[in-house]
Amino acid sequence: MSEPEVFSRIRSEIGKNDVLLFMKGTPVFPQCGFSAAVVEVLSDLGVKFQGVNILTDAELRQGIKEFSQWPTIPQLYVKGEFVGGCDIVREMAETGELEQLMKEKGVALAKAA
Repeated sequence: MSEPEVFSRIRSEIGKNDVLLFMKGTPVFPQCGFSAAVVEVLSDLGVKFQGVNILTDAELRQGIKEFSQWPTIPQLYVKGEFVGGCDIVREMAETGELEQLMKEKGVALAKAA
């Protein structure tokens, strides 16, 4: 059985961006509180990231959940690796794990000291 075509699109986006957030809305105008929270965490760390608005594409909205086997949006990917959703990202930010992950993966942080 071949995989859905949307998986190829998802892989392409993940491959093109070091830090990618599948979210509701855009980084400038998040359209759900959970997406807004992850945007804030990444912005506070000074991480440059690309947002993908899943609200504009029903196939993508369902496809990303199947691709990651994760039922909720937002979903954060760093250097091709699925990190998690809002609760996981917030928890990792609070413990310093997220910053450590970014450094280990070679993602530049523009965090103001």
